[in-house]
Amino acid sequence: MRWWARTIVQRPGALRASRPQLKRDPLGAASVDRDHPTRVNDRSRGRDAKAHHVDMVTIDGFFEGPKAGDIAWHDYVWGEELERFSTETLKSAGMLLFGRVTYQVMVSYWPTATGEVADFMNSIPKVVFSTTLHQAEWSNTRLVKANAQAEVAALKQQSGKDLFIFGSAALSSSLMPHGLIDEYRLGLTPVVLGAGNPLFKAAPKSSRMKLLEARPLKSGCVILRYEPFNG
Repeated sequence: MRWWARTIVQRPGALRASRPQLKRDPLGAASVDRDHPTRVNDRSRGRDAKAHHVDMVTIDGFFEGPKAGDIAWHDYVWGEELERFSTETLKSAGMLLFGRVTYQVMVSYWPTATGEVADFMNSIPKVVFSTTLHQAEWSNTRLVKANAQAEVAALKQQSGKDLFIFGSAALSSSLMPHGLIDEYRLGLTPVVLGAGNPLFKAAPKSSRMKLLEARPLKSGCVILRYEPFNG
């Protein structure tokens, strides 16, 4: 499972022992639209939502090894600082977007989990993009079978609270050429895998990025935040 899921999916016993306190301002927090449970009414900002992609990446550009879910290398850098960063990320999310594979990992755990983080994950609006799933069984989740680009563009206009894509590299790659990813938050890990699944897929043209933040951690991991460069 992905690095961002460490505090919420991996090692469930550790989560129950020391789950982070996710507190949200009752006056500024996002609320679920009762008629459309995967839409967010957010009174805290007057702007359109931004879409963020969050993931772990090796020096040679892979987010997992040759086999799906091969992320043992996350252990090299996991620790208190990265846990704190992932918790901060969750706090700022108003909606989660998933591709099918990541969604199935999450739905295998969260619906029956308990605790503060579980309550957050089960109640936050979610969208899964898939052409093969028949239904979305996770609470507050809507299944979108076609035109992810149009759906994400619409979601960004409906909500001032930001959208987060965890894992789901194929989904992000489909959104990137359309300018729908506003920020990348990457945990650069000091390891060269030599082979694996690249985070960024082949594209017809290059995409220049602007560095927003480079935060080195004691573990050797560097948190990098980028946004598309617009001249």
